[in-house]
Order: sequence, then structure tokens, then C-alpha cells
Amino acid sequence: MTSATAPLGLGLVGCGGFGAFLLDAVADLPGLRPVAVADPDPQRAGALGERYGVPALACLDDLLARQEVAVVAVATPPDAHAAMATATLRAGRHVLCEKPLATTAREAGAVAAEAERAGRVLVVDHVLRYNPLVRAVERLTGEGLLAPPRRFLFENDASDEDLGPDHWFWDRSHSGGVFVEHGVHFFDAARALLGSDPLSVRATAVRRPGGPVDMVSADVLHPGGVLASHLHSFTHAHRCERQLMRLDHGFAETCIDGWIPVRAEISAWTDEDGARTWERLPERAEALLHVEGFRPHGAEQVSVVVERDAGTARPARGRGEERVVPHHVRAVLDLGGEARKAHVYRESVRAAAADLLRVARDGGTPVADALAGLAAVAVAEAATLAADTGIAQSVPGFATRPFLSESA
Repeated sequence: MTSATAPLGLGLVGCGGFGAFLLDAVADLPGLRPVAVADPDPQRAGALGERYGVPALACLDDLLARQEVAVVAVATPPDAHAAMATATLRAGRHVLCEKPLATTAREAGAVAAEAERAGRVLVVDHVLRYNPLVRAVERLTGEGLLAPPRRFLFENDASDEDLGPDHWFWDRSHSGGVFVEHGVHFFDAARALLGSDPLSVRATAVRRPGGPVDMVSADVLHPGGVLASHLHSFTHAHRCERQLMRLDHGFAETCIDGWIPVRAEISAWTDEDGARTWERLPERAEALLHVEGFRPHGAEQVSVVVERDAGTARPARGRGEERVVPHHVRAVLDLGGEARKAHVYRESVRAAAADLLRVARDGGTPVADALAGLAAVAVAEAATLAADTGIAQSVPGFATRPFLSESA
């Protein structure tokens, strides 16, 4: 192979559970090869290094001292992300950074500015951006089959079974808090699906008796009066977790199950042309669900039922919009159900790494780039402050180059 086509060497920093999961997900990706791992815990680093037959090092500096490391995957707790990403970019390497990009918007802005100065690729592991169901809804909206959402809702009753009282997750100085550590996934997803940057946020935080904040909610206002509501609680056993994303498209609704989505159901009222287009959707299933770097399992399917004349032919009116929509559509996009959740998660991480390789090879902009990482952190930080103070907070204009300059 020539130097232009040889696989890029991957160094992993952070050999905990997620670091090992990340390396397992991307290790066989064409164009990438693991060359070293690093962790201050020599046992963790040694075990993962032995699994892949690569050197086990103590720290990021040791990784960056090795010339074969062209890409660094940062899989440490959140408070280290900004400094490690910045050091890696300054060393002339590409970065795959676990979310959040940083624990404050100022730090995230500085990382984004550094990526721009360095001319290197930075991808944030916002796995929802690389989920086939989320991508399919974006495509259907872009094609006009679904109207742009008027409302976004996400409810997340997550597990705290593995989060003991001393876990770094509960310590805001390490995690940034629930909005920053976990909420960034969904602030980013809302930004992608709504196609706009938020304006302001109101928020509430609930503290468990004698313990940490374990439930938060935020109402985020987007342009045009579009409202995105987010709730996160870490209060359940694993087997009792429940997550639901709901999009209101006016004459249609999309419901997506799971924080790692595996099934979406669309209910829509439409006219004759729309009914015919929906009926042809299963023929496009492969293209509709395609995400580069994401390997289908074989259980994916798209099914559509159109109930002709389920409603009257009289015009229907909603929010001042009048349409003739006599036909009812029920469309299901299924990635194989809960049994495929681990596969979908792994392949979404793999697709994020494939996105980095694509941009490193061909140029362009990653799907989950530094600005996406910055935007999500900026909303999360504003939500945290709104919950602390009880006062609605404006969200800065993070998607502009001047903001990057001010943050650097």
C-alpha cells in the first residue's frame, strides 16, 4: 500500500469499559488499525493492549510520542476531553472524542478553534447522528415527505444500577452534570432533526433525598416557535429503562424507541400523491437506512400500510394550515428490535470513525464535527445554569466563527 492509502494508526486513551467497547467497534474498520493504548491504570492498559497485540502506555503524551499514531480516540471521563483533544490536535493528529467535547462551552469553543487552526479532523462520538433511524427521518424531512418538526420531545428514564455514590458521573466537576454528560446526545439530535440552533432554555433539576441531582428537564426554544423538551432521570434498574423520542410534524408524528434507537413508527395523514410515495418507501429501504461505515445486521426492514380514505375528503386544518389528507399512513422502520441494540450501538460508533476517515481522506466536514460538539455543550451549559438559578438562559450563537475566536 502507498502512504496515501495505508491504514491510519489509532491510539486509544482511556481503557475503561467504554474505551474497550470503542476499540472493539472500530478495530476492523478499513483504513484504521490500532497501534497503541494508554491508561494510568497499568492493569487496564495491559489487558486491552494484550488483546490487540499493541503497546500499553501510561498517558496521552506517550501516545503522541509515537509517530505511527495518526488518530487518537479520547475515551476518558469528560473533564479531560478538552485538554486531551487540544493536545492531540496541536501534535498534528486527528481526534475521535467521546461526548461531551468539553464540560464548558468556552473549553469546547477553544477545541473547535484548535481543530480549525490545526487543519485536522475532529469527530465527536454523538452516536445518534450515525443512527440509521435518525438519519432516515432527516432524509424523509429533507425530501418533504415529512414536514419539518414543530415539536421535539425526549424522555429518558435511564439506569443508575452501575452508578454507585462515588462514581464520577455524580460529580459535576468531572462530568459537567447530567445535561452535559448525557444530555448533549439529545440536544445535538434535536438540533439536527429540527435544523436550527436553539435560542433559549428553561430547566429544572431534582435532587434525590440526601444524594445528587438525578433528574433534570429542559424546555429549549428554537426559531419559529419550535419547542424541544428533554427529560433525563438516572433512577431505574437496567431492565426498567425507558426512552422515547417524539417528533410532531403537524400532519404526521414520528416516535423513536430507545436512546440507542432500534425502531421508529411514523403515523401520517396525506393526499393521493403522498400515499403513493409512502407505498414505495419499502423499495428504498436499503438507501433510506444507509449510513457509511454502519454494517447492517440483516434484520432491518421498512414496512408501510396505507389506509385509503380513512378520513373524510374535507380539508383538515391545523395551526392555520389547511390540507386535503384523506389517507392514513403507518410506517415502521425496524433495525431488528431490542435484540439488535448492542449491534446498533457498536455500528454507530464505527460509523463515526468511518466519518473521520472519510474526511481525512477526501476532505469536507464530518457529520458530528467540532461545531456540533460545541453547540451541544453550549445548550447543556445554559440548561445547567437555568436549573441552578431558576432563570431562563439565552443560548450563545455558537455556530459562528466569531464565537470560536472569542472562545479560544
